[in-house]
Amino acid sequence: MSKLLVIAPGPTANGDLHLGHLAGPFLAADICARYARAAGCDVLFGTGIHSTQNYIVTTARRLGVRPEDLREKSAGEVEASLAAMGIEPDGFVRFDERYVKTVVTFFDRLHSAGKLRLRAVEFPYSPRTGEFLTDAYVRGGCPVCLSDGCAGLCEGCGHWIASGELVDPRSTLDPDDPVELRSAEVLVLPVEEYRAGLEEFFARHAPTLRPRLARMIEEMLARPLPDYPITLPISWGIPAPFPEVAGQVFYSDTETITWSIHASALAAQRRGEVLESDDQLWFGDTEVVYFFGSDAGFAFAVAGVAMLLALEEYVLPEQFVTNEFYELENDKFSTSRGHLVTGQELLAQGVPRDLIRFYLASTSPEFQRTNFTRAAMAEVTSSRLVAPWNRIAAKVNALAPVALPVSERSRVAARLMAERFAGAYDVRRFSVTAAAFTLTEQLARLDSFPLTAENAGDFCHEVDVFLRCAAPILTDLAASALPDTAIPATFDTARFTPRPLPELPE
Repeated sequence: MSKLLVIAPGPTANGDLHLGHLAGPFLAADICARYARAAGCDVLFGTGIHSTQNYIVTTARRLGVRPEDLREKSAGEVEASLAAMGIEPDGFVRFDERYVKTVVTFFDRLHSAGKLRLRAVEFPYSPRTGEFLTDAYVRGGCPVCLSDGCAGLCEGCGHWIASGELVDPRSTLDPDDPVELRSAEVLVLPVEEYRAGLEEFFARHAPTLRPRLARMIEEMLARPLPDYPITLPISWGIPAPFPEVAGQVFYSDTETITWSIHASALAAQRRGEVLESDDQLWFGDTEVVYFFGSDAGFAFAVAGVAMLLALEEYVLPEQFVTNEFYELENDKFSTSRGHLVTGQELLAQGVPRDLIRFYLASTSPEFQRTNFTRAAMAEVTSSRLVAPWNRIAAKVNALAPVALPVSERSRVAARLMAERFAGAYDVRRFSVTAAAFTLTEQLARLDSFPLTAENAGDFCHEVDVFLRCAAPILTDLAASALPDTAIPATFDTARFTPRPLPELPE
């Protein structure tokens, strides 16, 4: 049996998670991993925080704290927030010596294999401070979509924007400082050299890519692919040990594959597996599925795959499950403006965790921006989840706990119901909104089930299968109602004994 690696790349370690983060990759990855395990797959789920982006420096400067302290504090907050929402990764990446070793080892392999080139690259430069300005240190217009933002991955179009290509660049550290372009020699990965492999890879995966990622890849392949910097002439990051770029650090956005390798190794170790090397799982019979926001598409799906192609031996990702932005009251979540809601905040106010998970799944921004409001959450969870489930639970609890016959009609219905859920959970067409829709449709069907003494066994049997299929979303309800959450391999139950079912609180 192949191993499934579910990877949700970590957020920048410059703060806690809010609902916008949770409604995107993290809840979806957790649901995917839970269902795959229940269906009998060998699954490892890895996530964590990304600790080397210079957004940590700019945020720390704004807050008046040390970047290293902010990084460590954020890691603890993110881990606690995931746990509070029932998101349970097997491996959680933090910044430590082992992570640094994984990064250095991977890029040393690329360097030793002659895959990196020393090239002169232009960067914005501050004459006053004598510093090169990259990513969070510099803002300007995107040369592809004209959106204003920092260098690196453009939130508007998803393209990677070299710092030196920004339109009218200006320093974010000192906005009044003059900025000029200055050349520096850095190591790059010439992505154009892997065009043939990338075109073949994306032709194979095109049918399952979500629209924004598919468009970005199509646009990227229609023009020369960039020389992607592997090292940068700045001080924040992991030092690159190559003499031709002495004093430079690895570009944080190029750590996509090393971060993923490290996450999977930590996940395997936590589960008791012994690996000969941290990248052992990336050889052989392994299926890798990524969950990330669309704006990270270039780093993982283009540059990341190019690095794997360069080394030839590693498995390539099987699926990229992307998402758009999740808004709060029709405005972007913003930590700096205090315009946010966190999962822990809702839990502290008494909102049951299953209701939060269900509503975030129902409104997940899979293909376009979607919106969170407290009023809508209260209405939707009450009418579509809590009320129908509690009526169903009351009917089951009124029955005596004795073995009841299950008809062939019910076995067929249970199989069809499980197939509908499986279609939403399958990694090739994975959709938490489709799973949540199936949940509400089947819940409504069971709520209107014409229960009689003769078909009580059918009713209880189908409720049981429903709850197993809904368990990746309704984790607490399933944990309190079921002896296990395994999805039946066959549906040949002849008799079923009702079990007491808990109600859902409002």
